[in-house]
Amino acid sequence: MSKMVQSLPHTSLCAKLDESSLPFETLNEMEPLSGILGQERAVEAIQFGVAMHRPGYNIFVMGDSGTGRSSYVTSYLKSEAKRRSTPSEWVYVNNFKESHSPKAIEFKPGEAKQFEQDIRILIDGLMSTFPAAFENPDYQQQKSAIDRAFNEQYETAINLVERHASKIGVAMFRDASSVSFAPMREGKALDEADFATLTDEERDAFQAGVSELEGMLNDELLSLPTWKRISYEQLRELNLETVKEGLDPLIAPLFEKYSEDEALTAYLKAMREDLDKVIIDQFVDDKGTDNRDDSSRRTLYEEMYLPNIAVTHKPDGGQPVVYESHPTYRNLFGQVEYSSEQGMLVTSYRLIRSGSLHAANGGYLILDAEKLLTDHYLWEALKRALKSKTLRIEHPYADMGLMSTTTLSPDDLPLQVKVVLIGSRDIYYLLQDADPDFQEMFRVLVDFDDSLKRNAETENAFARLLKDRVSKEGYADVSPKGVARLIEYSSRLAEHQKEMAAKIGDVFELLGEADFNRQLAKDDMITDVHVQRALAAKKHRTGRVAEKIIEEIVDGTILLDSEGEAIGKINGLTVMQIGDSSFGAPARISTTVYPGGKGIVDIERESNLGQNIHSKGVLILSGYLGHRYAQRFPLDISASIAMEQSYGYVDGDSASTAELCCLLSALINVPLRQDLAITGSLNQYGQVQAIGGVNEKIEGFFNVCNARGLTGTQGVIIPKSNAINLMLNDDVLEAVKNGKFHVYAIENADEALHLLTGLEAGEANEDGSYPEGTLSAMIIKRLEEISKLGQDDDESDDKDEKNGEKADSKKEKSKKND
Repeated sequence: MSKMVQSLPHTSLCAKLDESSLPFETLNEMEPLSGILGQERAVEAIQFGVAMHRPGYNIFVMGDSGTGRSSYVTSYLKSEAKRRSTPSEWVYVNNFKESHSPKAIEFKPGEAKQFEQDIRILIDGLMSTFPAAFENPDYQQQKSAIDRAFNEQYETAINLVERHASKIGVAMFRDASSVSFAPMREGKALDEADFATLTDEERDAFQAGVSELEGMLNDELLSLPTWKRISYEQLRELNLETVKEGLDPLIAPLFEKYSEDEALTAYLKAMREDLDKVIIDQFVDDKGTDNRDDSSRRTLYEEMYLPNIAVTHKPDGGQPVVYESHPTYRNLFGQVEYSSEQGMLVTSYRLIRSGSLHAANGGYLILDAEKLLTDHYLWEALKRALKSKTLRIEHPYADMGLMSTTTLSPDDLPLQVKVVLIGSRDIYYLLQDADPDFQEMFRVLVDFDDSLKRNAETENAFARLLKDRVSKEGYADVSPKGVARLIEYSSRLAEHQKEMAAKIGDVFELLGEADFNRQLAKDDMITDVHVQRALAAKKHRTGRVAEKIIEEIVDGTILLDSEGEAIGKINGLTVMQIGDSSFGAPARISTTVYPGGKGIVDIERESNLGQNIHSKGVLILSGYLGHRYAQRFPLDISASIAMEQSYGYVDGDSASTAELCCLLSALINVPLRQDLAITGSLNQYGQVQAIGGVNEKIEGFFNVCNARGLTGTQGVIIPKSNAINLMLNDDVLEAVKNGKFHVYAIENADEALHLLTGLEAGEANEDGSYPEGTLSAMIIKRLEEISKLGQDDDESDDKDEKNGEKADSKKEKSKKND
């Protein structure tokens, strides 16, 4: 006879921390811990990834959010980047020959803004020098002399024709653009009325004179184009010389300052040539235009000559570390913007906008993998850029025919960046399976663990990490009891007595809420009382559904007994999760058994509510029953298992032990205790295996019993392997301590049956039989009876078939005799 399983003592139901073991009287005495708690594997990996400079050694940081992965990686990269040399700066400048292909020029750190300032000084010089240079008396005299020489030649030719016209009696009229003739009489030109009175001879004479004069005019003005060309060339030389005299003193310092930079020297030469044309166009050829307005001129100079700085760095700032919170194509690669002028879209090199890759070039770019992968085109473009080591600005969908506006094609920049992706395990394994390039390009995995070992050293480090948070957020000091309660909460999140959750963000959140409660109470220090109030307040905020379920159980809407006994019914333990709220919800499992060969029917699966793992747990029951009880006869039963009043999907195999006990109760008509609830996964050999959510499950059934009134016999049955996971709340601990509630830990199904029925399962004899009166003996006897019922039915069917054959034979003989 095996002993009844004893309930666990209250001291083993939660890993309480004695505040006296903490080496401080208040948290302010501790030195803050900046960085990450535990995670040695991840720290080594990030150190390797940063130190490795070969291609393809980009980094993927894997783990759950809230573990400090992002903040630690960012802080570590910044600390390492400070010790490295600062990368180059880049600017885009105008390409005066091909304006749609702006040039990119490289600068040493800190020099790009200086170059921009130098160009601004040049523009200031242009504004003060021009148009003053063209208003200089010396220029005006030379220009007047050129104009005068041309006019004198023109006047000489016209005057000669005019004198000859006077001699032959023809009047000549001229204006700025044309010459006309009219007949004369007595020194006066005739009007149209007088001309009509002339005789035909007089008209013919006039026409002949006009023809003579026109020929003479053509001969005299034959050299007019030559005079104009000579005048234009003289004026052009004068303008160029004037511009040169005014511009050279302004631009010469730039040539001298940047003489060792070939790219800059070439750009300055091209800019110098363009300035000649632009200045002459402004002040000589387009006198009447608005270009003479100072504001318009300055804007024109800036739009044509001022560099567009794509990326700049502090000279001693080290390598850049850039986190892009919203990775889109434009935010990563930059873009070319457009402005509207008179209803038309126009652009220029000044409208090139750099992206995060520009800013991170020469350093580190941190991206959220999930956000990045929402756009497949973006992921492919990033891979292309990393493979080619080239940063190109282009319209993301131009090659798909979705971009018809003429745009710019700036020079490509050399790309040297280490990309750090931060994402979940699911995303990492998905990329490994779906993208063959991923493994080659992201060879460094930084794996942040979900939990860390809990011992005196890590508890002390945890307190120092809390001190760092308190200092940064300006919280009040924390007492040792308050720190101990936060450490216990961390173990509750980890669901392990010897571990703490790596999701430190949840603990920080609770610390902030505890400080809020301290402020409401007007206390000077955060204690365990404030932490407990914060936990209770959070539970209340998110506990509407859990409270509603308990109310419906108490008022009988949901059928669930917490006292007495019943056949074929048992209390199972489930966990429900709604949003960020997770709570236990006990549920009744019922079973019916009857002769037949259908086997064990999972009603949840048949109704498409049972998920794969739950169905697997039910199927295991057949394996256990066959192995344990049906070695001498076939297992020939029909049974139906259902989770009552469950109208949603059911998953997990944690109810399989409960389903077995319920099934056997219905099979042999032995009642089960209803003041106990049970959870545990069963294997085919009857061993009870660990399950998840054990704390929520226990507390869920406790809340039901507590609402109805604790009897002192109520409790839960859990797998023994889950004892290490117990971090129960104070209400349960107090009830267990006072003997009002019990927690039993079992190793196998026999122990569960013993607790639920009060009967021994029994141990097999040498011949495989069990002692009379034991559960196992009763089960085998009942299964054998059902099996024989099936055999009797088969024999009866066989006899009916044989009798039918004999009757048929007699009928056949009768026919022959006839």
